[in-house]
Amino acid sequence: MTEEQIATNNGAYSADSIQVLEGLEAVRKRPAMYIGDTGLKGLHHLVYEVVDNSIDEALAGYCDRIDVTINEDNSITVQDNGRGIPVDYHKKEQKSALEVAMTILHAGGKFNKGSYKVSGGLHGVGVSCVNALSTHMTTQVERDGILYQQEYECGKPLYSVKEVGPATGNGTRQTFLPDASIFTETVYKYEILATRMRELAYLNAGITIVLTDRRVVNEEGKVKSEKFFSENGLKEFVRFIDSSREHLINDVIYLNTEKQGIPIEVAIMYNTSFSENIHSYVNNINTIEGGTHLAGFRRALTRTLKKYAEDSKMLEKVKIEIAGDDFREGLTAVISIKVAEPQFEGQTKTKLGNNEVMGAVDQAVGEALTYYLEEHPKEAKMIVDKVILAATARHAARKAREMVQRKSPMSGGGLPGKLADCSDRDADRCELFLVEGDSAGGTAKQGRNRMFQAILPLRGKILNVEKAMYHKALESEEIRNIYTALGVTIGTEEDSKAANIEKLRYKKIIIMTDADVDGSHIDTLIMTFFFRYMPEIIQNGYLYIATPPLYLCKKGKTEEYCWTDAQRQKFIELYGAGEEKAVHTQRYKGLGEMNAQQLWETTMDPENRMLKQVNIENAAEADYIFSMLMGEDVGPRREFIEENATYANIDA
Repeated sequence: MTEEQIATNNGAYSADSIQVLEGLEAVRKRPAMYIGDTGLKGLHHLVYEVVDNSIDEALAGYCDRIDVTINEDNSITVQDNGRGIPVDYHKKEQKSALEVAMTILHAGGKFNKGSYKVSGGLHGVGVSCVNALSTHMTTQVERDGILYQQEYECGKPLYSVKEVGPATGNGTRQTFLPDASIFTETVYKYEILATRMRELAYLNAGITIVLTDRRVVNEEGKVKSEKFFSENGLKEFVRFIDSSREHLINDVIYLNTEKQGIPIEVAIMYNTSFSENIHSYVNNINTIEGGTHLAGFRRALTRTLKKYAEDSKMLEKVKIEIAGDDFREGLTAVISIKVAEPQFEGQTKTKLGNNEVMGAVDQAVGEALTYYLEEHPKEAKMIVDKVILAATARHAARKAREMVQRKSPMSGGGLPGKLADCSDRDADRCELFLVEGDSAGGTAKQGRNRMFQAILPLRGKILNVEKAMYHKALESEEIRNIYTALGVTIGTEEDSKAANIEKLRYKKIIIMTDADVDGSHIDTLIMTFFFRYMPEIIQNGYLYIATPPLYLCKKGKTEEYCWTDAQRQKFIELYGAGEEKAVHTQRYKGLGEMNAQQLWETTMDPENRMLKQVNIENAAEADYIFSMLMGEDVGPRREFIEENATYANIDA
């Protein structure tokens, strides 16, 4: 009998299912290699790795509840009702299979196709990596009526696996405290975990995930807790993402099938907006760079809709050619597939490379969409009419785009007149500051380092691209100037909206606005523009927000810039003996209130400044938030602001 047969027998999950690939030594030395980074992202990734194990049990059909708890000391407990990690003797390693899974990197049932058909986890480093990066970890397993336990410090077991009592059910309970000597941040953010747990609940219909924060207790003595459960999976997910947009048709076009051994689930909605929003997942991993599954989806959508429109004679009077992009305008879709051995490529290893997937997704989507269009002629006509409108607007956009291309420095058209360029030509060293207004732009030009810092002043608030058709955006002078200054080309393929950033002139693009409500609005408008039209800029980590100080505090000859109210309070306590009146505080309402030297010292000097990098940790959540903040519907926006406002009188 082979190992695979043993593991497959009656869903058995035993020591023989655990295969060992390599040791743990390097994890503590080079943690970023294994979990991405040692900041906030890496800290939360530890939780995802442990939860992924429980999700794998659920995918295999053995678990339907996962409890995630943030404890008072910022340790995390993850408990599931799966089969429990095997505890029997591992012949090769000569110790309990539980200890092998917890202390040896890449040791786990995931590497044996018989134990798990598919498994999640981006890095696949597993729970042993979490163990290595925790000062303390306790594992409890309930199996066969017995409660087993083992504890570890920095990945090393404190004792052998032992029985500590009777079991009340089956499952695994993991509690770990991230190592503060490795992580720059050790305080968990509830919202980051809630976003991922909500996403996992949508992607895995029927699983209950409960997130509890023991650090937050309300007036009645109840701890903060939220339950995530989705009965209809992607159908509900696509409605959630699209909830702040106006629907073109109210139906969700849905399919859940298997082609060539690949489980495929897709949910599609059409809205009245002008952007395409497709979110793709492989084994619960958000593939933000797309890949073969996305290519298969797009190919099927274009082919099927075009054929239907032609067969129905809807395109007879249309004088213009319809392109692939036109079929996806106003489309929101979620694609989730499961692949036994995914091959990931791309900058952030989130692009699927498996060639066999393209044909499978193409076939599945083509069949489902053909059936829907034939059964719903009224809705089908609305979709095709929207496509024709998009094609007409795209032809109008071609002229506007040619204006941008003509002015591009790559085509010899020169740079925008307002741009104060830097002298260095190496994009890796160059920075472009997008500055609010000519006044602040002038100060920034005086204060900058001309060698590597370029300044582009923007007049007022740029166009809200969430509400505008594409050609209107390209007709906007401020947006044209951004494209031209960056040196990117647009619409090179099939009149596509996609930007080609190969000749990008700056690898740091920094939004620098006033620290007030208007400044925040301009930040959001510019981020929306990049998110919708040049997402690669964000995906590659090129977009930043400058953070000018809020205050200059003085007491005698001592002065200090303060970026937060907490820093200001600390200065008052230190130098004013707690008396606010004893300290002179200057509140900076705008960049124009600083002179060039102050702006350089606080906001532009790489030695002292604080830049916030804009990243898309969760594309579906970002899509929902941008459409809600910048779209037509006021209701959800008001709720969001009321929930997230820290203090109302920001400009007092």
